[in-house]
Amino acid sequence: MKKIFFFCVVFLAVSCNNSVIEKPSNLIEKDKMVDILYDISLLETVKSQGIKRGFTQSEINQYILKKYKIDSLQLISSNKYYASDAEEYKKMFEKVKAKLDEDDKKVTGKTAAEKNSTENSDAPKVY
Repeated sequence: MKKIFFFCVVFLAVSCNNSVIEKPSNLIEKDKMVDILYDISLLETVKSQGIKRGFTQSEINQYILKKYKIDSLQLISSNKYYASDAEEYKKMFEKVKAKLDEDDKKVTGKTAAEKNSTENSDAPKVY
């Protein structure tokens, strides 16, 4: 989740630039881009947690490119294009977050709101 937030902040900062990004000729469709961002989020989490040796950045990149049958330039230019519209990019990350929350609920049996509840807990509430 921290990675998603970091990516949002970085790309929101980039998107505040007044320059208009032209639509790439090989733009990745929005739904596919959401899936890519979701997979990247999962793989980055595994990498940061060191689960089963983790992944290198190179392995993550190669996996994403191969799975979605895209090249790195296409991914970069599409990401840059979507990030240039802060509101749309935010909506895309909200979809990614919803997918992550759905997966988390399948694993834990609790929604994000239930997990953040401080009832019967000494933990501070996360906003």
